[in-house]
Amino acid sequence: MAHTIRQIHPLAWTIIIGTLFGRLVTSMSIPFLSIYLTQVLGATPSQTGVTVAVSSLAGVLVSFYGGYISDRIGRKIVMLVSIFGWAAVFVGFSTAEHLLMFFIFNTLNGLARAFFEPTARAMLSDITPPEHKLLVFNLRYAAINMGVVFGPLIGLQLGTAQSTFPFLVAALVYTAYGAVLFFQFSLHRSALTRRTDTSPPKLVEALRITGSDRVFLPVLIGTVFCVLGYGHFESTLAQYLILNTDFADGAKVFSYMLSLNAVTVLVVQFPIVRLMRNLPPLVPLMLGNLCVAASFLLFGIAEGIALMMIGVVVFTVGEVMMFTMMDMLVDRIAKPELKGTYFGTIGFNHFGNVLAPVLGGLLLDQFGATNGLTVFIPLTLMTIAGLPFLYIAHRRLARRERAAAAEQAPAL
Repeated sequence: MAHTIRQIHPLAWTIIIGTLFGRLVTSMSIPFLSIYLTQVLGATPSQTGVTVAVSSLAGVLVSFYGGYISDRIGRKIVMLVSIFGWAAVFVGFSTAEHLLMFFIFNTLNGLARAFFEPTARAMLSDITPPEHKLLVFNLRYAAINMGVVFGPLIGLQLGTAQSTFPFLVAALVYTAYGAVLFFQFSLHRSALTRRTDTSPPKLVEALRITGSDRVFLPVLIGTVFCVLGYGHFESTLAQYLILNTDFADGAKVFSYMLSLNAVTVLVVQFPIVRLMRNLPPLVPLMLGNLCVAASFLLFGIAEGIALMMIGVVVFTVGEVMMFTMMDMLVDRIAKPELKGTYFGTIGFNHFGNVLAPVLGGLLLDQFGATNGLTVFIPLTLMTIAGLPFLYIAHRRLARRERAAAAEQAPAL
């Protein structure tokens, strides 16, 4: 393991460590946005849901183009422009005073993320040998969750639910991240050359290729429902805790739940990866979907913190099974000259994040927080609706890989 870690490219380490600090400052600000809008600005659950959802909607609309353009013009330009743009967005959040301004800056937040994230993952794929990709992608995922362990607790201490100051801290961190990336790109110019024998196709052709991929398309549709379930954790659940009188301080409970979620990821991630790595890649996604759906039933019947925390653990096990293998799955399906395009296109599954706060807000407006099951049973059903699509993709990928193996086998 130590020898393998030493072989990881310095640019990959920059992305992994930058992800840790970026997610630290993001998780001490963005997850509390729905609470801030509800408590400080007096927005209704539906207004809050729309304002939170617009970030994902913006990301969905450009996610394909974000990855595609990095295939066309290179990873460096896309990553640097988007990271410094992201820093400027957080400055905007820190100065916003009206709901409309939060709506605008959250739209820009989604755009910056949609350009940066798929390009960064494609860069990791470019510079990492195949035998080390599972480790590198999981180190990135672990970095995300290490940031989330401490981010919500720091955000709570800084009064994020009542203040926009933590957004300014986030802006400073993203500016520093961008500066380090610029320096690393200057040192490692050779890593910026894509190692493919063909040029990426034009935009329309790239859309046709990904849209007609018989394995990738059901993966994309199925993971929309996975992300829909996941998205309720930071939107619907946060508002539910604020509105439910069984919880004296919903913001504090929610920050503890975010931290427990991240700690649980760090504890179970690598054991689950070791357990699941020899299984067909879509099996963990299907099992994770079921765990997330089951956690909603626990949230719905919980009348105290203990059962809520058990629900978080079940949710987190599902999250790990769904997302630790996602990047490897996309890398496995994607054509070499279209890595950025495929990583960008899978971003369309964030349409689930668009729907989550809107549907959750509507359910809370309609039923309130007095009977949790009336809110969480519909969320459970929405989540498991993705299982048929994931199963179809599982069958098709198995057939594709058997056919490829048969073509490569020497004739007898």
